[in-house]
Amino acid sequence: LTTVQPNLVNSTGVSFSASLQFAFDPSKSKRLSWHPRIFLYKGFLSDMECDHLISMARSKKESSLVVADGTNSSQNNTDASIKVYMADSKDTIVSKIEDRISVWSFLPKDFGESMQILKYEVNKSDYNNYEPQSNIRFVTVMMYLSDAKRGGQTVFPRSELKGTQVEQGAPSECAGYVVPPVKGNAILLFNLKLDGVIDKDSQYEVCSVLEGEEWLAIKHIHLRKTTPKSSLASEDECTDEDDRCVRWAAGGECDRNPIFMIGSPDYYGTCRKSCRVC
Repeated sequence: LTTVQPNLVNSTGVSFSASLQFAFDPSKSKRLSWHPRIFLYKGFLSDMECDHLISMARSKKESSLVVADGTNSSQNNTDASIKVYMADSKDTIVSKIEDRISVWSFLPKDFGESMQILKYEVNKSDYNNYEPQSNIRFVTVMMYLSDAKRGGQTVFPRSELKGTQVEQGAPSECAGYVVPPVKGNAILLFNLKLDGVIDKDSQYEVCSVLEGEEWLAIKHIHLRKTTPKSSLASEDECTDEDDRCVRWAAGGECDRNPIFMIGSPDYYGTCRKSCRVC
């Protein structure tokens, strides 16, 4: 069964056009977990698309790339050998992949950050523990651009499926439900629960690569349209709507109650200044 929907409306009521006419094949998509919500799509990217993204990251000469080389190059706990940010509007293939992600996730393309390309070599891994963010990430899409000869699995240590898999091959320091890296496959992970509260069980990590190398593309999608820092609201426009916002933010409410504190596409947010989103 193949379905094509030329116009989609997401859960927030925002309508957007699926100009790519991406044919969604349900037989290739599989639910892995409800807690957290994790879905696997087999063959989400073609071999050509995977190779194209790797080639762009290797070249470092494209005007659409911002590259950070070396270990610990990002602000999170990533230990990738190369980390590349790509502006999707600069490359046709990247833009089409972004369109496809929108169809699968039912979220508008402009709600997402720039795609990241990461390369992991032997003994490189990524522990993605939850860290508070000023602009709440709703969805994380992970796309495998290569097969790792050994290691490099994505593990969800707090998934409801923890401990359900039979151990295969050599023992791994990663513990939990493991998804092996298969070129072209993609994972759709929801970072928020249905009520908008951050799902701390959505934590994941990339196991150490034991042989060969692994390439991974990551796309983060937010609750609202992402805005470049240069066009953020001015200090005069950035306000709190309640005198208690400073105290609430200090107590962690920006993370526990993001829709009320920070906002959503339908609600401006009561404490945007104290939560430092503007």
